[in-house]
Amino acid sequence: MKALTTGLILLTISVPFLLGCSAEKVAKEGDSIKVHYTGKLEDGTVFDSSRDRELFEVTIGSGGAIPGFENGIIGMALGDTKTIIIPPEEAYGPKRDELVMTISKDDFPLDITPSVGQQLQMKHPSGNIVNVTITDVMQDSVTFDANHPMAGKTLIFEIELIEIK
Repeated sequence: MKALTTGLILLTISVPFLLGCSAEKVAKEGDSIKVHYTGKLEDGTVFDSSRDRELFEVTIGSGGAIPGFENGIIGMALGDTKTIIIPPEEAYGPKRDELVMTISKDDFPLDITPSVGQQLQMKHPSGNIVNVTITDVMQDSVTFDANHPMAGKTLIFEIELIEIK
């Protein structure tokens, strides 16, 4: 009799699982979610983390985060942790050579002393403002890179899903 009772209890627990029913809510497109994350490069260098500040909130599918990040959250349940590896194509894109330019120092503003790593804003002929980073300073020229600093890089995120709305 005892074995029969145990079998019924197991059967009762197993039926919802077998039918695909679950009380656990998982993140899907359109959900507003809050996560803690740590972003790393392939060499292990941490480039960003929410651990020492507020949770990161985004609506999945809204474009509020890079595509690989939003897609990586889909299917996660509350409290889940996950490591996702995002190739450049799903992050900030490949590094584009046409966004690297060299200008003569004569064309550089006199009130700025250029240095490698310096970040500036330039006005594109279209009128748009473009963020650039100085990558080289020669005797007669300065080289700028208008690629996003993470362009061409594979990103690794450790994510913890805290809230789904």
